[in-house]
Amino acid sequence: MQLNLTGHHVDITPPLREYIGSKLERLERHFDHVTNIHCVLTVEKLRHKAEATVHVSGNTLFADAVEDDMYAAVDALIDKLDRQVRKYKEKLTDHHARDSLKRDGG
Repeated sequence: MQLNLTGHHVDITPPLREYIGSKLERLERHFDHVTNIHCVLTVEKLRHKAEATVHVSGNTLFADAVEDDMYAAVDALIDKLDRQVRKYKEKLTDHHARDSLKRDGG
């Protein structure tokens, strides 16, 4: 998994980079076909925005979150992405399970 972090009007400190990396490992734990993640962190006045584009095999997922704190925005972003990745994985595995039941006559 390749991680690209970009900051708009914010310096990405090593602790913040490490925090995002550790949180994104959760996505890879649920679905191991994550190839590339591009994360953009933006600060506009008091709004901290985190958005990410996740490339998985065969699809691209996008989510964003706006909070008062950058760490809270990252947490909300990861929760949204995690839901999307699990839903995508369910969609992939559901088709095969239904097909095998139809073929077996069950």
